Amino acid sequence: MIDLEPQISVDLKELAEQFNCAADYISLENAILGHVLSGNRLSNEAALFLWRHGNFRNMGNAAFQVRNQKHDANEVSYTAFRVVNYTNYCNIECSFCSFMDEVGSGKGYTLSIDEILKKIAEAIKFDSPQLFLQGGVNPDLPFDWYLNTLRAIRKEYPDLHIRAFSPVEALYLEKITGLTLAEVFTSLKEAGMNSFPGAGAEILTDRMRDILSPKKSSTSEWVRAMQTAQMSGLPGSSNIVWGSEETDEEIIEHLHVLRSLQDTTGGVLSFVPWTFQAQTKKFRIRKVPSHEYLRMVALARLYFDNIDHIEISIMVAGKQLGELGLFWGGDDINSPVIEENVLRSFGLKSVQEAEKFIHDSGFVPVRRNFNFERGKKSLV
Repeated sequence: MIDLEPQISVDLKELAEQFNCAADYISLENAILGHVLSGNRLSNEAALFLWRHGNFRNMGNAAFQVRNQKHDANEVSYTAFRVVNYTNYCNIECSFCSFMDEVGSGKGYTLSIDEILKKIAEAIKFDSPQLFLQGGVNPDLPFDWYLNTLRAIRKEYPDLHIRAFSPVEALYLEKITGLTLAEVFTSLKEAGMNSFPGAGAEILTDRMRDILSPKKSSTSEWVRAMQTAQMSGLPGSSNIVWGSEETDEEIIEHLHVLRSLQDTTGGVLSFVPWTFQAQTKKFRIRKVPSHEYLRMVALARLYFDNIDHIEISIMVAGKQLGELGLFWGGDDINSPVIEENVLRSFGLKSVQEAEKFIHDSGFVPVRRNFNFERGKKSLV
């Protein structure tokens, strides 16, 4: 049973007793980082201490060491895929989203199966034989639409990896079909889906979810969807999106939920730190400074002893900050991405550009697929 509301606080004296050190910031930081480098799990309280008080350079150095214990120190992996946004009609009305159009407005779109297949064909030409199929929660689309779309793609492209949909869509399909959530995922998998993204997580506390997306699934429902998908043989990614009204404690609560999910299923392949992007005037964000982004990358690598990969999104971080992220604990970039309508993109546009970026950052590029199955090393 995953504890979705852990009580997390920092008491310097209690931490000092736990780590048998002096109750000052420098002594505690050294003790906590040494604890992790010795192969021990970081507690929620120690994670909160590092997030608030840790020297981000020292955290980065420790995270880089942990990264190199888990992976070849000389290599950085990448993947290439096409995002197809099959509809932008959505009835969830997330406060931060500029992508959606109201159902019935006549202003949005829903792609036909032929249009989706055409976009996949274009991706194959760009050496991107993977598909990320995503869209809004469109009540005009019945369950058969999802199944028939997957079947058509699988028939045309039998070897294509299909990562598709989201927890909130799966929960919607459970509701309209009367099937169990496990039956929904079994049907989607049989129709051709290979993996399932941890989309729509943002911040996994109900207080923040009420602020960001009151109509979206609660934390417990999001976890139920992800747990069911992964227990059904559909692994996927995880992420955090921060930079609005979340508290420090809520950031650690979010990480705790993801680590606990992975303890339960083993189906979380990677973690990606994202920051909120300015999309709508009605949703206020704060500009996350570069050092805070790097702090998050480092903390993720130190905290997630059970998640193998920390992805650096060049599309969000940009090239300069993204390169630094590879020295703060990241071992992978998920670019290049062909077509992304939801975010303003600073991404890498081709396999060649991704490999050059990794090489120029001082690493050997290694291509992988969505499931982190690796191909040949690049000789760029």
